[in-house]
Amino acid sequence: MARTVFHASIEGAQHGAKTLEEFVVFAKESGAAGAEPSNYHVEDGNGGFKSAQEIKAVFDKHGMKLDGISCHCPLWVHTTAWTESKTIRPFLPKDVWSSSAAEIEAWCEDYVLRYFDLCSELGLKITPMFWGMSHGFEVATGYPFGFFSGPEYDLIKEGNERFVNKTAKIRKAANDHGIYLCHEIHPNSAALCADDFNMLVDACDGDKILGVTADPSHCWEGEDFETRFRKVADRIYAAAVKNFSIRPGINLRSMTGDWTKRAMQFCDIPTGDMNMMRFTELLIDVGYADRYMKIMGTDSAPLVTEAESAFRDLDATSANAIQYAANHLVFPIAESSFEDGMGSED
Repeated sequence: MARTVFHASIEGAQHGAKTLEEFVVFAKESGAAGAEPSNYHVEDGNGGFKSAQEIKAVFDKHGMKLDGISCHCPLWVHTTAWTESKTIRPFLPKDVWSSSAAEIEAWCEDYVLRYFDLCSELGLKITPMFWGMSHGFEVATGYPFGFFSGPEYDLIKEGNERFVNKTAKIRKAANDHGIYLCHEIHPNSAALCADDFNMLVDACDGDKILGVTADPSHCWEGEDFETRFRKVADRIYAAAVKNFSIRPGINLRSMTGDWTKRAMQFCDIPTGDMNMMRFTELLIDVGYADRYMKIMGTDSAPLVTEAESAFRDLDATSANAIQYAANHLVFPIAESSFEDGMGSED
């Protein structure tokens, strides 16, 4: 009997208005076999986290797989706080805003270390996340004007050193727990493209816990998903099924926070600019499914849908994404060449 290696799942970060149970119920009713709540879904409302038993009970009650817990925001803030940018505020409790950059960084570090403890109790070895602005906002523009290096400064070299030092304690704890930290290669993060990510790995002497979340929806400025994810293939431990479309005639980068006006639009899975079946085949080819199943001890790997739209209701967009993944991207995989049955057996 032909086997499938994937199941449909959903990322919870965009669904923070729901409780953990409401999110799991929504995922199940939409056709998902598993779900990946965000760190906010598992908070207890008193500065800590729900117990591993409470979290397991919710998933067991509804017969759903716990595919991981994402932790994007605290880790992004941790590597961004040094810039003293106000953009970290949406991801922090208000009473932390007035703290110094060093205090905010320490707060995030403590949060993340406690999150690792919870993941270990739950048997979760893969964390979808992204690192913050370790190299500063100048470098993260990707446009060297002003210059990335000059008289007695080198922003990229300084950024590499900053990344190594600021992430050292977190990386050590992740190694101790056997947790892979899977960066979403992404504008306004520590690595904007595959080469940037590989540079960070080299700076950290090849630290094995530096992983990648293969999210093709950020491949909208020239580096297509085939190029990006083959360059980091052996470090892909997580995957996001997400699509985008580019509106012609509008500059890709502009100073508006109104998503309806932007050139790059996250959109429903079926009608975006990318062929998601080809992306799913890539995930098989680069070993994501086998890698995930081996590390997590499961019989399938999640295709974690993460559909957003500036025009369509969030729940409707997400439900459509789950159903598309379940109906089109979860399929029996080939166990041999399609040519094997062409010849005569006589």
